[in-house]
Amino acid sequence: MIDKKKVKIEKGAVEEKAEAGRYFYAVGKRKTAIAQVRIYPTSTPTDTLVNDKKLELYFSVARFADTVKSALTSVGLAEKFNVTVKVTGGGINAQSEAIRLGIARALIKFDENLRKVLRAQGFLTRDARVVERKKPGLKKARKSPQWAKR
Repeated sequence: MIDKKKVKIEKGAVEEKAEAGRYFYAVGKRKTAIAQVRIYPTSTPTDTLVNDKKLELYFSVARFADTVKSALTSVGLAEKFNVTVKVTGGGINAQSEAIRLGIARALIKFDENLRKVLRAQGFLTRDARVVERKKPGLKKARKSPQWAKR
């Protein structure tokens, strides 16, 4: 059996020591993206890891990295947590918004008093819009084939 306190994860020149039993877990979803988020309370924060990569390496566009960080920065706790994420499915925009929802839900588990601030920012609302299915006889979900009179 492996002792989790002594396990060091080293991926992409990032070292992180995780204390067993000292994290808050939540799941965020957006379109077909699913993000499993763990936030670790710490006094010395390191980089946010997304699929074992640094946040800035995984999301090369700064707008998506800012979306991920927005839930933590809105409550002023960006320097208090280490964040690790496993995300699958969807595109990079859906993944970043799924991670943001997961972080917001994990923060609620950490401190229930943050709910009002996160709700006002819209970070706790799950965006349920998904792609409409294709119907038989049509080219796409609603586009019909070209009509010819003769």
